[in-house]
Amino acid sequence: MDQELLQKLQAQDEKLELIYQSVEKTRKYFLWTFIATLVTFIVPLIGLVFAIPFLLSTLSSAYGL
Repeated sequence: MDQELLQKLQAQDEKLELIYQSVEKTRKYFLWTFIATLVTFIVPLIGLVFAIPFLLSTLSSAYGL
């Protein structure tokens, strides 16, 4: 009985380790997806902060406003 119980516990430990590895991979995937989303959203916004005043200046000088 004790040997059978030890085998079951060891099998559960192995499965838990596999689950932990899978969860860590998923966590890293979500982290990098979040970072990529921020980069693709924030970087263009920062670019617009500099581009809009330049465009407005160019348009106002072109139309003599």
